[in-house]
Amino acid sequence: MAIRSLCVTEGADRPTVATFIGLHEAGVGITVVCPPEHPNYQVLVDAGVRVLALKLNRNFDREGIAALKDELVEGRYHIVHTFNNKAVTNSLRACRGLPIKVVCYRGIVGAVSFLDPMSWMRYLNPRIDRIICVCDAIRDYFLAMKPAFLRMPESRPVRIYKGHKVEWYDAEPADLTELGLPADAFVIGCTASYRPRKGIEYLVDALERLPEDIPAHLLLVGHMDAEKLTRRIEESPARERIHRIGFRRDAPAFSAACDVFCLPSTKREGLPRAVIEAMVYRVPPVVTNAGGSPELVVDGRSGIVVPPMDAAALADAFVTLYRDPELRREMGAAARRRIDEDFRNESTIRETLALYQELVPEPR
Repeated sequence: MAIRSLCVTEGADRPTVATFIGLHEAGVGITVVCPPEHPNYQVLVDAGVRVLALKLNRNFDREGIAALKDELVEGRYHIVHTFNNKAVTNSLRACRGLPIKVVCYRGIVGAVSFLDPMSWMRYLNPRIDRIICVCDAIRDYFLAMKPAFLRMPESRPVRIYKGHKVEWYDAEPADLTELGLPADAFVIGCTASYRPRKGIEYLVDALERLPEDIPAHLLLVGHMDAEKLTRRIEESPARERIHRIGFRRDAPAFSAACDVFCLPSTKREGLPRAVIEAMVYRVPPVVTNAGGSPELVVDGRSGIVVPPMDAAALADAFVTLYRDPELRREMGAAARRRIDEDFRNESTIRETLALYQELVPEPR
């Protein structure tokens, strides 16, 4: 009998959808709980994956819990695999009393505390059998939480990288001159949704520190209209060289057109997709030693890793890459190889399947 898994998600991205399809093709009885309006809903249906059209609207959704209970009748599934906070809280209630394994996905560092009651209803709940951590930094966080006597067993958090396929990324680099950037500009790109922990202000600081002979421009892609950042840019002597283009569905095309990609996070970073996209397009990354970023970037080989909250170190990295075009080329090529060899979707499927088989060695 095949292992049967109910995967509960609000909106699976391309790597997660590819993992669902891969598990399905490997013989796992996969059912995906997904809102019908999500663009990947039909992708799953077309791939032959069973999909349950359900949207969880809140952390404790009575109708959603009832629907999950109806699906989770005793014996129908071996595993419930959740992919976001709402999925965790509602699924834990729905499978109460059932002989079923619970697996949770966790994509960011932190925001879990022994002093937070909601954390006990999610990732600290002893009912959870495994937490799939998207990078070692997340697993390390769980195992270092204090007080030590409350920590979860070492076997519970497991690192499985979210893998990609380089062939997914085939966009033509955008023409940045259409945005008003000079043709000879040295473009530093950053794609993110603004939050203080993303460290965008340090990136502005670094731009201001660059020597005058470097024609550097900063391209900010994503939701970057926060009042604090707007004030910082307006006060900057380099403001004419900072370009915010907002959220773009074709963001990878803009990353591909940059000379360098930077994510200056100060903390809590998981395995940032924007960095992966830039690396696949052979754009050398500059990242901080925060969360999972240094697990993606091998310092000095496939990019440069600097301390968090250090604008001077960021600026030094940009100067190094500007002065040495051959180093940029070599690091860009190594960055693509890094993703292609060490962060493959096939590995995610294989390791997830192995975890399922560990939890359910004899499915009945």
